[in-house]
Amino acid sequence: MDKKLTSAIINSAKALFNVLPLLVGVILLVGLTHTLMPKSFYFSTNVVLDSIIGSGLGSVLAGNPLTSYVLGGELLKQGMSLVAVTSFLVTWVTVGLVQLPAEAIMLGKKFAILRNIFSFAFSMLVAMTTVFVLGLL
Repeated sequence: MDKKLTSAIINSAKALFNVLPLLVGVILLVGLTHTLMPKSFYFSTNVVLDSIIGSGLGSVLAGNPLTSYVLGGELLKQGMSLVAVTSFLVTWVTVGLVQLPAEAIMLGKKFAILRNIFSFAFSMLVAMTTVFVLGLL
């Protein structure tokens, strides 16, 4: 095997090994949420309400893009609407109330707050537009 290919495989395996606990945690969190949260909480026919709930949860439960694919798939399997899942995932990676203080220090308070507000608002628009374009709305 080529030396570069061997190095790439080893680096990929290390990255997967490092991310594996995080993926397991996300799957366990979804299972716990599914068990503890009543079905009526995430079953809705109101597109706007679904996007607000999804964006609100994603803002508080900030995460990284890698785990969002697994989490989104699991939430859809559990019966959450596509609008709610899409808005949740967009805010999951773009809005972070947890890291807002650090962002304000590094980038400025005004910029950090405005960026999070706009990301929150546009996450709902992106979710509704995505589902509309897919023809599922």
